[in-house]
Amino acid sequence: MPIDCQHIRNFSIIAHIDHGKSTLADRLLERTGTVDKRQLKEQMLDDMELERQRGITIKARAVRMEFRHRGELYELNLIDTPGHVDFHYEVSRSLACCEGAVLLVDAFQGVEAQTVANAYAAINQDLAIVPVINKVDLVHARVDEVLHEMEQSLAIDTADVIKASAKTGIGIDDLLAAIVDRIPAPSGDPQGTLRAMIFDSHYDSYRGAITYVRLIDGTVRKGQKIRFLRTGVTHEVLELGQFVPQRRACEELAAGQVGYLVCNIKDVKQVHIGDTVTIPGDDGAKAMPGYKPPQRMVYCGLYPSEGENFEELRDSLEKLAINDPSFEYAPESSEALGFGFRCGFLGLLHMEIIQQRLEKEADLDLVQTAPNVTYQIKKTTGEVIEITNPQDVPDTGQIEEFRQPIVRTNFLVPVEHIGPIMQLCTDRRGTYLKTEYLSPTRAMLTFDLPLAEVIYDLHDKLKSVTRGYGTMDYELVGYFPADLVRLDILVGGKQVDALSIICDRRDADRRGRA
Repeated sequence: MPIDCQHIRNFSIIAHIDHGKSTLADRLLERTGTVDKRQLKEQMLDDMELERQRGITIKARAVRMEFRHRGELYELNLIDTPGHVDFHYEVSRSLACCEGAVLLVDAFQGVEAQTVANAYAAINQDLAIVPVINKVDLVHARVDEVLHEMEQSLAIDTADVIKASAKTGIGIDDLLAAIVDRIPAPSGDPQGTLRAMIFDSHYDSYRGAITYVRLIDGTVRKGQKIRFLRTGVTHEVLELGQFVPQRRACEELAAGQVGYLVCNIKDVKQVHIGDTVTIPGDDGAKAMPGYKPPQRMVYCGLYPSEGENFEELRDSLEKLAINDPSFEYAPESSEALGFGFRCGFLGLLHMEIIQQRLEKEADLDLVQTAPNVTYQIKKTTGEVIEITNPQDVPDTGQIEEFRQPIVRTNFLVPVEHIGPIMQLCTDRRGTYLKTEYLSPTRAMLTFDLPLAEVIYDLHDKLKSVTRGYGTMDYELVGYFPADLVRLDILVGGKQVDALSIICDRRDADRRGRA
């Protein structure tokens, strides 16, 4: 029997990469008895092989825990989120399913760029924030200074901050109590018309698409007919259940709960992340608010090294797209490389991970073209077109204006590195906006930069000039006019289409000789 809404808490853990989020999730699973200590393995929710290898969270995960507080039993649904800037989209869809968020900050590293971005994403969705300083047991922990940074950059009351160590278990009981006390219960009506939001999915070769849902209103039962609002298709629920953290079947899910649905959906195009699930005949149903669709920032071509593997690559991309709808793909051809696909990604790390998953999971050997961003071109006819492939740039006589994407970029750096960061951004055609001092030793600099400069090598340069202590986060501001050209590369006197790039006219000679 579903639990009463007042005894449900839905929350995410948001943090900058490497601040201990996956370890904290492990400790919560252990302390609530969800996973036996003998069965617990590091990064319990990071079940993708690449996540364990890299020590990062790539996909959002969900798990149900039970916690007894003041004599009453509560259902805690943790929707785990990634911390890297590329996966801000995963964070947005997780937050849309929650009423609160645990904001985790490393006691040594302090507030970093993605900490600020994720915190404001949660605040903008009116989520209750439970701030936590992690790793307070470290010898080099800067607890008081980090508290000041949280107060300065995020306007957090330092009295509300929980001091914890996910590694040793310090403060975990206080955190669990705070999740119950500070995060509001879901406000849904179990007796109302079914409304649920799809926040993730993955493809099972035997059972089809398995959709992860957060129920907003109503109840869904095994054998019931449901309708996906975006496509209008109707399916029968063959199985449903919750994550503990593995799937465990049950007879029904009610408002406020988080779980999964199995409907034997073989056509992966019928499942859309962010879509609303309702009942057939509910013509007045509206899509759920709060979900932010993915914004592809980087494009490249992926080609099989052996031409006969084209169909295999197509099938692999289709299966991967249901598990990760944040990337897109379309067929393209190249004189040099043959038939392949033009793929769009959230960022460079996302691109690298998709390629690695294709090579490992589908055993494909792939060739990747140089990454580029999306540009806009205003033609002399007045038409504005988007360009994701340098080969699609029209003749110069048809171009009235080239426009490039500009991103607002925040850098959190030690104050002694402000000068080098200023120079770095100036060299990358950046426009300085402001500097904020979070503490006597750390500052946040804000620049507007061309996205092409950010994805090219800015992150590596940032780590180099700050000796690894600088972090950055960015968001798209819009498209603005720029003096850009298509740079073609000749090999043996012949143009190789796969090597063409779009770049700033002043940088064309250097990029061409690189």
